[in-house]
Order: sequence, then structure tokens, then C-alpha cells
Amino acid sequence: MFRLAGEIVEAGGRVITTTTTRIFAAQISLAPTHLSTFEASRATVEAALNKHNHVLITGPVNAAEGKAAGVTLGLVEDLRAIPDLSAILIEADGSRMRPFKAPAEHEPVIPGVTTLVVPVVGADVFGEPLGEEHVHRVELVQALTGAAEGEPVTPELVARVLGHPQGGLKRVPSGACVIPLINKVETPESLALARATAARMLENPNLTSVVIGAVKRGSQPVREAHGRVAAIVLAAGRSTRMGRSKQTLPWGDTTMIGAVVRRLQASGLSEIVVVTGAERESVEAVLAEGPRGEAQGEAAPVRFAFNPDFETSEMARSLQVGLRSLPENCMGALVALADQPQMEMETVRAVIQRWRETLAPVAAPIYQGQRGHPLLFDRSTWADLFNLPAEANPREFLRAAGRIELVETDTDSILRDIDTPDDYAREQRPGPEGF
Repeated sequence: MFRLAGEIVEAGGRVITTTTTRIFAAQISLAPTHLSTFEASRATVEAALNKHNHVLITGPVNAAEGKAAGVTLGLVEDLRAIPDLSAILIEADGSRMRPFKAPAEHEPVIPGVTTLVVPVVGADVFGEPLGEEHVHRVELVQALTGAAEGEPVTPELVARVLGHPQGGLKRVPSGACVIPLINKVETPESLALARATAARMLENPNLTSVVIGAVKRGSQPVREAHGRVAAIVLAAGRSTRMGRSKQTLPWGDTTMIGAVVRRLQASGLSEIVVVTGAERESVEAVLAEGPRGEAQGEAAPVRFAFNPDFETSEMARSLQVGLRSLPENCMGALVALADQPQMEMETVRAVIQRWRETLAPVAAPIYQGQRGHPLLFDRSTWADLFNLPAEANPREFLRAAGRIELVETDTDSILRDIDTPDDYAREQRPGPEGF
């Protein structure tokens, strides 16, 4: 909480920190100034913010216990009226210094006006036995998961508790975002376990995204941010240079569009939206059989979105159609082309991973200085994409998008699309399943 407050102030904001439970009295020194609830009138809080940009407000300090009491929910609501306030950060629960817990009946104490809830777990609990030494309220964790005392704490167990209505989702106000933080991720082993936990958590639609980090270490507290990424496959073109529908041309044991979708289904995406146009019926028909080959198992579901303006518009309109069909909990859109069946899963995964590490507006693969596909657009860019005229090409947006995170690849497959019969003949090479 205090680290986040410091970053808000560094960025030019004003912030109040407080607690609705209790905090250690020693933590009061982490704020530049402190007011008790007896002193915290609107005038005194505004004066403190004008001077320091950050003020901590607590209830009375109990010197014997070394704890400061929490504030009332009504005070939190009153503080929201202070002008030019960037955020109110609230510690709403505690775990008695243990890295993992489930809340008791009276916990957590979350104000109804809360817009973001951050359940926290320490990565140092992974692999430890489920017991009081490492877990607060073990019996409640057992009740929520059915786990036996003493069994190892796994990513699955943590994900189940943090995504449970009586666990990490308990008392979350309607409309609030829930973004769990997996903290103390300091080794390659803990990073792998945290990634596995994040993947399990994102199966729960009530969790917006998952942050992986080490808040007390170094200058970069966040290592990765895992959000849902959906793919948009642009397949609305009329194939005028090919002279026939290129999306449904044979490719190995499938079709060109089938090969693209198959690779995407095996790349860890939440879903795939295929934007159709000129060959709507035939494209939908060839994809109706479902995943095969590489995509067997838990493959991302495929949906279709129709671009009614395919005859008069360019790629930008198809991209807009695809973006509008994505759910609210989708944080990134990976844009792939239907005429790149040689696209490699490793490239897709590398682009997604770089976005997780940077949250760049756009992440794009590059080969020997040339940018290719697929492109990943962070949700923060979508409003600009919607403003593109129908005849625009997304390259125009890329030139004005600000920071583009480039991902070096060792393959020119990111540059090779298939537009003509000669392209198609050249790319058809012998190999398993035509790949």
C-alpha cells in the first residue's frame, strides 16, 4: 500500500492511505504525515495533502499492542469528496504475517464505494504444507477447497481460494475490478508457479487480471501482468489477387484459415474471433469441425463476427468489428491474418509474453528490422482504433500509437502472407500436416 502511494505521488498525484482493520504502529512512519480519526476533518486532510500529497489516516494507536485501529466506512465515503484526489488506498484485511489466508466471517472490511480490490498472496507459500505456520485460518482454506491439512499448497489451491465467493471475492462491491497480486516472486521456480496460478485464476471471469511481482524488491515491483488476450483473425478479404477464396485453400490436412486458427488455439488465448466478409459461409463451414492436431485439449473457443462493409472498407473496419465483439474482461487483442498459415506458436507466445512484461500499447514481432504479424493491441489503444476511418489501414495507427514494443524473432514467417497463386505454390512445402 505504501509503495503504491509513493508511486502515485511520484507521478504527480495525491493519495490517502488508511485501514479498515488495523496496521502496525511502526508502519505509520512510512507515510510523510499521519492524522488520527479525531483530527481528520476535511480541512485538516486537505491541508496535509496540499503540503505532502500523501496522508495516512488511522484510528487511535494502542501502544501496548503496537497497532493502529482502523477507520469507519463512513469516513472513507466522506474522504472521496476531497478534490483532486488520485486514490484512497485501504488495507482491508490482514493475515498475521503469513503469506496466505481465507477471510473470517467479519472479513474483509471493504467500503461499498471501492472500485478495485487486490487480494494478495505470497509466492513463498507454494509447496509449503497447509498449516498454521504458513497459512492464516487453515480451517477456512480447507472448507473452501476440500484440501487436507498438511498437503502442499499448489497453484490450483491458491487460485481456488482467491477466486472463491467466500475467499478473494468476498464482499467485493458490485462493479469493482478484482486483480489479485502474487507477491514475493523472486526466483525462476516461484515465477513458474505464479504463472501457473495466474492461468488458473483467469479461468474465473470474476477476476479481471493477475499481477506477478516482488513489491519490496528493486525498482520494478511488477514483473508481469497477466490479462485475458483474445485473437482476432482478419478473414473478410475478397482475395482479388488470388482469383479465388484464399482463406479456404487446402493447407496440409486443413485449410489456410484452419491452420491459423489451429496455431492460435494452441497458444494460450482466451478465445478467437474470426472476422468474416466475402466468404462468410465457406469460412464458417471449414472451421465448424473444431480443433484438430496441435489444438487438441482445452482449445480456445472460436466465434465469428461479420463485417458488412467488407466490399467498401479496408482492414481497419474488420479490426473494429472484431474488437467490438470482445468481452469487457479482455485486456489485449492479438491480431492475426488469415493468409499467414505458417505463423508459429512460439512467435505468438513471445509477443504475448512481452506484453505481459511491459503492458506496452502495441507489441509486434520483428525480423531483421522488418515488423510483421501478429500484432497485440493493449486495451488502452482500442479507443484510437475505433476512431480510424473505414478506409484506413492499421499501419496508420501504428505510426501514431506511441510506444511499440518490438519482439525479435528468428523467422521470416511473420512477414510472409499469401496473396497470389505464386505465393501459394511457393509456400506449399512437404512436411507433417503441411506445416
